Amino acid sequence: MSTADEISTLLVANFGTDPVAIRPEASLRQLRLDSLALEELRLLIEDRMGIDLEDVQLTSRDTVGQLVDAVHRKAAA
Repeated sequence: MSTADEISTLLVANFGTDPVAIRPEASLRQLRLDSLALEELRLLIEDRMGIDLEDVQLTSRDTVGQLVDAVHRKAAA
């Protein structure tokens, strides 16, 4: 499963995000993720993918594509 697919699965399963809305250009704010939800998502990603995202700084203004890129870079490191 790709990084984008993993994140999409987490968004749908844990936040009730409409799968159609999950596009690379969609902001995390458009997906109704506030700062608390972003922190929860970070922890879910870390747990599921076994990576440390502590130093990744994302806000609700960032896009799904930016999140996927950041996670992909950390997973590849």
